[in-house]
Amino acid sequence: MHTAARHSSQRHGQVTPAHGSASRPARPRGGKTPHTNPTGKLRAAAPPATPRPPANAHRAPSPARGGARLHRDQGRLPGLRVKYVFLVWLGIFVGSWMVYVHYSSYAELCRGRVCQVVICDQYRKGIISGSICQDLCNLHKVEWRTCLSSVPGQQVYSGLWQGKEVTIKCGIEEGLDPKARSDPAPRQELVLFDKPTRGTSIKEFREMTLSFLKATLGDLPSLPALVGQVLLMADFNKDSRVSLAEAKSVWALLQRNEFLLLLSLQEEHASRLLGSCGDLYVTEGVPHGSWHGAALPPLLRTLLPPALHSALQRWLGPAWPWRAKVAIGLLEFVEELFHGAYGTFYMCETTLANVGYTAQYDFRMADLQQVAPEAAVRRFLQGRRCEHSRDCTYGRDCRAPCDKLMRQCKDDLIQPNLAKVCELLRDYLLPGAPADLRQELGKQLRTCTTLSGLASQVEAHHSLVLSHLKTLLWKEISNTKYS
Repeated sequence: MHTAARHSSQRHGQVTPAHGSASRPARPRGGKTPHTNPTGKLRAAAPPATPRPPANAHRAPSPARGGARLHRDQGRLPGLRVKYVFLVWLGIFVGSWMVYVHYSSYAELCRGRVCQVVICDQYRKGIISGSICQDLCNLHKVEWRTCLSSVPGQQVYSGLWQGKEVTIKCGIEEGLDPKARSDPAPRQELVLFDKPTRGTSIKEFREMTLSFLKATLGDLPSLPALVGQVLLMADFNKDSRVSLAEAKSVWALLQRNEFLLLLSLQEEHASRLLGSCGDLYVTEGVPHGSWHGAALPPLLRTLLPPALHSALQRWLGPAWPWRAKVAIGLLEFVEELFHGAYGTFYMCETTLANVGYTAQYDFRMADLQQVAPEAAVRRFLQGRRCEHSRDCTYGRDCRAPCDKLMRQCKDDLIQPNLAKVCELLRDYLLPGAPADLRQELGKQLRTCTTLSGLASQVEAHHSLVLSHLKTLLWKEISNTKYS
């Protein structure tokens, strides 16, 4: 019986000790029981199968593994903090730099005190004269208010004089640097106030003025009348004679492009000239800008992105009928530039910033600095070397074609004033336009913007398109409170 059991055990690969045996085979290290094969040799036991957990069972996190992850997260957090601190510091640095740059440009733009010191010093020396010199320098009745300058060389301020809102404009020569010396000593007489010289007769001064106007405006039959207007203005104290100081002052004023245009153009579309001292002059109050943000200081205006600037112009501008009235005035101004008494003028910076209006919404050109006489533009382009038409650009957008064979600029502009103004009016008039007018107005403005021929060759088409636009707008606002 025992023998049968033993044979059975051997067949199953197991060794069964005999009853009564006092010793057992030694358990190998590691706690595993050895197995034997049918030959009686020992073989290693297979490791027990580990039961698979159910698919939906959640394995509890190992304490060691959770601790390692916690240490990794803690190690990552200081790195993130360093990155965030660096980005914040970089943002503060860039923002501070931008503010510094804009502040520096603002300080460069607004140097009204320097301008006043220069002018008054020349006046006290007897070098210059003018109708407001006494109020400006001795009585201090001219109040300087908000800086409106856009370029350092042309100081523009709103102000108050004789109880009226005025605009004060004064040129500063590039050589005058208020930081270079404690006393911004006037050296302007060496450049601006050097003509006419002592001993010049009134006849010689008249000829000198006529020659200058011919060179600037062209040889026009109407120029003698303009010379008479200049000499009449030069007699600031109304004593029927022109002193050397008065002649120097009016000559310096003629070198200012805007002053010359104020004399040449009708007061209907430009601010009225009220008085002057040397080359400083005062006009009637600042026209309302195309939107209320125009009253912002230059520092804030320059920080506005162009897209936001355009959106504010539409949202904060006047109601559409008032905009239509302003647009009609702008179109009439374009007509005057084309058929003026003193020749043709070109608008060489066509932006809404230059579109102003009075309290009654009558159009006024806010800035005439970039309106140039045709003769001046032709003189600039004549013989100018070029590779592309962009090399033949006067101001911002007065562009002439380039003769690529001769590599010289031609002397006639590609785009007339009206086409550029219509591009401006498209953004100014179409938003908020009456539904029954919008389609026809858009069509007329598109036709207008396609005026791309040479300015001297589109006169008939130019006049026809301008007339259609004015008629369309007048028809909409006539017989209403807006007309």
